[in-house]
Amino acid sequence: MKDGDVMKEKTYIGYVRVSSVDQNEARQLKALEKFGKPMHRIFIDKCSGKSTDRPELKKMLDYVRDGDVLVVSEYARLARSSADMLRLVDELQAKGVEIISLREQLDTTTPQGRFILTVFAGLAELERETIRERQREGIALAKAAGKYKGRQPIPVDLTALQMECKLWREGKQTAKRTMQKLGMKPNRFYRKVKEYGL
Repeated sequence: MKDGDVMKEKTYIGYVRVSSVDQNEARQLKALEKFGKPMHRIFIDKCSGKSTDRPELKKMLDYVRDGDVLVVSEYARLARSSADMLRLVDELQAKGVEIISLREQLDTTTPQGRFILTVFAGLAELERETIRERQREGIALAKAAGKYKGRQPIPVDLTALQMECKLWREGKQTAKRTMQKLGMKPNRFYRKVKEYGL
């Protein structure tokens, strides 16, 4: 550092995500508190991490600046897929933002930290795919044994459908009103109209 230069103090930004409004973010907030650095601001999302289309995540990405440090309790709070994780890491690093994941003790300012982050994200995605594959296999076995029936179709009151469709066809009510009276969504309504030749 040159004479007269002042080392800029790092600004720590927290990001917390729980999967639903019913879940409590206290554990993650406690982890940020135990980190020992004061958080300048904490962004909290209460939604699935399946997508990066999250309101507080977007606000955080707009807010952070060069020299900031983003702190999460674990990398999975930031993203669930390795592709999303790497994209977010690239976006943050392009802005000069460091990332620290407390659980995995990862720091993306180092090549080793970035490599380990990639490995962890890939392993987590593999684990989720394995679980989904086991679920699919379980359903297939249950079907073969005649124990799995899947989602049962919603019964249709054919008389009501015919009567309301007649009014609709005669121009006495709109299609929207017909669907409302029958309690049907557009895709189901038109599918049944076609199915019964109405």
